[in-house]
Amino acid sequence: MDGRVSWRPWVVVVAVLAAATLAGAALPWVWVAVTVAGLVFSLSMVVSDLRARRFGTDVLATASLVGTLLVGEHLAGALIALMLGTGQALECYARGRAHRDLDALLARAPRTARVRRGGAVLAVPLAEVAVGDVVVVRSGEVVPVDGRLLEPGVFDESALTGEPLPVAREADTVVRSGVCNAGAVVAVCAVRTAEGSAYAGVVRLAEQALAGAAPVARIADRFAVVLVPVALAVAGFGWWWTGEPARAVAVLVTATPCPLLLAVPVAIAGGMSAVSRRGVVVKDGAVLERLGRVRTAILDKTGTVTVGAPVVTEVLTAPGKETGRVLGLAAAVERESPHVLATAVVTAARRARVPVGTATAVRDVPGAGAEGVVDGLDVAVGRAATTDLPGWARSAVRRARLDAAGVVWVRVAGEPVAALLVRDELRPEAGRTLGRLRAAGVDRLVLVTGDRREVAEDVGRLLGLDDVVADASPREKVARVLAEQEHAPTMAVGDGVNDAPALAAADVGVAVAARGLTATAQVADAVLTDEGIDRLADAVESARRARGIAVQSAALGVGLSLVAMLAAVSGFLAPAAGALVQELIDVLAVGNALRALRGNGAAEVPLVARRLITRFRAEHADLADARSAVRGAADALSGGLTPLARARVRAAHQALVDRILPHERAEEQELYPAVAPMVGGRAGIAPMSRGHAEIERLAGRLGRHLAAEPTADQVDDLRATLYGLDAVLTLHFAQEEQDYFVLADREH
Repeated sequence: MDGRVSWRPWVVVVAVLAAATLAGAALPWVWVAVTVAGLVFSLSMVVSDLRARRFGTDVLATASLVGTLLVGEHLAGALIALMLGTGQALECYARGRAHRDLDALLARAPRTARVRRGGAVLAVPLAEVAVGDVVVVRSGEVVPVDGRLLEPGVFDESALTGEPLPVAREADTVVRSGVCNAGAVVAVCAVRTAEGSAYAGVVRLAEQALAGAAPVARIADRFAVVLVPVALAVAGFGWWWTGEPARAVAVLVTATPCPLLLAVPVAIAGGMSAVSRRGVVVKDGAVLERLGRVRTAILDKTGTVTVGAPVVTEVLTAPGKETGRVLGLAAAVERESPHVLATAVVTAARRARVPVGTATAVRDVPGAGAEGVVDGLDVAVGRAATTDLPGWARSAVRRARLDAAGVVWVRVAGEPVAALLVRDELRPEAGRTLGRLRAAGVDRLVLVTGDRREVAEDVGRLLGLDDVVADASPREKVARVLAEQEHAPTMAVGDGVNDAPALAAADVGVAVAARGLTATAQVADAVLTDEGIDRLADAVESARRARGIAVQSAALGVGLSLVAMLAAVSGFLAPAAGALVQELIDVLAVGNALRALRGNGAAEVPLVARRLITRFRAEHADLADARSAVRGAADALSGGLTPLARARVRAAHQALVDRILPHERAEEQELYPAVAPMVGGRAGIAPMSRGHAEIERLAGRLGRHLAAEPTADQVDDLRATLYGLDAVLTLHFAQEEQDYFVLADREH
C-alpha cells in the first residue's frame, strides 16, 4: 500500500453529492444525509490531525457542519459537504500527477539481467549480478546495473535526465543503471552490484515517497493558527450581538477553510510533479516546502561541483619527445591496469586520437603505479621521486603546484619523458547552476570539502562562493551545517558516503546521483537522478514557485473568506448564500493553485538547438589535443627557436587552421543564431562573438610570424601570441560550456 487514494472514486462521490444536493429541493431529508456524511468525513480528518499532533483547519469545517444541523440550514450543510468532496477529488488528482513520474521509475525497474557465463548468456535475478560480471543489454532494455561499456553504445537517458535525444557513449565509459539501450546489443562489465547502483537508490527513494503520507501542508497550518480563532471569535460575536445562532452559522460557513484544505495541498503536489519531471525525486511535500525556503546551500566539491573523476589537462614532455607518442605509451600500460588514474590516461589518449599499442607484462607497483613493456620499451606510469629531476620536469612540478593539479609521470627505461597533469575539473554547468540558485533566493553558497585548501580555494574563486572550508571531516561538515542553520534555512548537497551525516543534519539534504546511491540516498530528502547539478537549480526554482503559489492561493482564499465573514456577521449573507460564496472562493483559490502543475513556464529549448549543442559539445572534447598543442608550442619556445620549438609552433598553427578555426566559424554561423533567443538575442551572444574575433586575430598574427622562417627576435612575440591564444581559448571554451551547452541539459 502506498497511502494514496485515486481521484476517480472521489469524482463518483462528488457526482452523488451533487445529485443529492439537487434532489434535496424535493426531499429535504437528503440534505440532512449529505450533511451528516460530510460531518463524518470532517471528523475523521480532525481525529487524524489530533493523532499527528497538528492543529488543522478541519475544525472549522466540522463546526460549520454541526451548526447547519443545529439551526436547520440543511442546504448550506449539503453545499459544504459537496465542497469537501470536490476538494478531496482535486487533491487526489494533484497527488496522482505528482506521483506519475515516480510510478514510471518503479514500473521500468528491471528484475533480471542477462549475464554472460561459460560462453552462454543466462537470465539471472538482479540480486545475483556481481561486480565484474559481463551483462548483455539488448536494444530497448534498461541497463540493470552500473557498468563499464565494453563497446560503444547509444542510450536513451530521458527517464533519469529528461534529455530527449539519445546519447552516444564510447567504450570504457561508465553507464548508469536505469538508462535504456537505444542502439544495438551492448555488453557492460558491472562495476557495482544492483543494490549499490544508481537506479536502485533512485527506486528506493521513489518507493519511500510513494509510501509516505500525503504532502504535509504546513503553510495551511500556519494560516489556520490565525484563521480558526478569528472565525470562531467573529461567529461568537455575531451570535452574542444579534442573539441569532443562524448568524454564527453563516459566519462559520463562509469561514470554512476550503482554500487551505484544498489549494495548499494542490499547489504542493503540483510542485512535486514539476520537480519529478525535471529529474528530482523528493520524499514528500514537507521537503518541497522546506526546499522552497532555503537561503543557504552547503556544497561538497568532489562529484558535486566537480565531475568527481581525474582528467588529464596537460601533457608536458621532455625535450625531443613527441606528445602523441608518450601519451600512447602511457595509455597502452594503463589500459591493462586497474590504477585509479588509468581511465583518465586512456581517455586522454583517445581524445587526442593517438595510436595506442599493446602492453605486455603489465604489473601494478603498490604506491607507484603500473609498469609494462610496449614496443620493446620498459614503460612506467604513476608516481615518481621528485628529487634529482631534470629542468623540464622541475618546471612541470611547479606548473602542477600553481594549477593545484596532480602529476602522473611517464618513464621509459627509468627516465621521465612526460608529466601528465591531472585535475578534477569543474562541471560545465556548475557556474550557471549556482547563478540560478542565487537568482532563486539562495543568497549564501558555501563549499565544504575534505580536499586540500589550495584546490578548494581555486574552486571557490572560479564559482564566486561566499565561503570555503577545506580539509573538513564528516564531523566538521555537520558542525558547519548546524552553524549555518542558526542564521537561515540550510540545504546540504553531496554525493559521497562521507556527506551522509551533513545531509541528515540539514533542513534539506540533497544527494547527487554521481557514483551510485547508498548512504546518501537513505538519509537524503531529495535525489538528483542526473549526474549534473543543474537539476538542483530546477528543483529550487520549482519548489519556490510551488510554495509561492500555495501562499498566494491561501492568502487569496483567506482574504476573500474574511470579507465574506464580515458580510455574514452583518446579516448580508444567509448560511446557504454563504456556502455558495465560499464555493466561488474555492474555485478561485484552487484554480490558482493548479498553476503549480505546469512547472515554471521556462521556454523550451528547440530540438534543432539541442542537436547543435550536442554536436559542438562533442567537438570541444575532440579539440582538447589541439588546444594543448598551442600551450605546448609556447612552452617549447622557452629554450629559444630550437628545431623542436619550430616544429611545435608550426604544428600548433596547423591545428588552429585545420581544426580550431573551422569549429569557431561553424559555431558563429550555426550555433549562436540557434541559442540567441535563449540568452538575450544578439546582445546576449555579442561577447562570445567577440571571443571568436579575438581567436581569429591571434591566429592570423601567428600565421604572419610563420609566413617566413621566424628569427630569434620574434621569440618573445611568438610566445605572447601563443599564450594569448591559449588563455582566450580556455576562457572561451569554458564560457560556452557554462552558458550555452548546459541549455540542452535542462528539461522545461
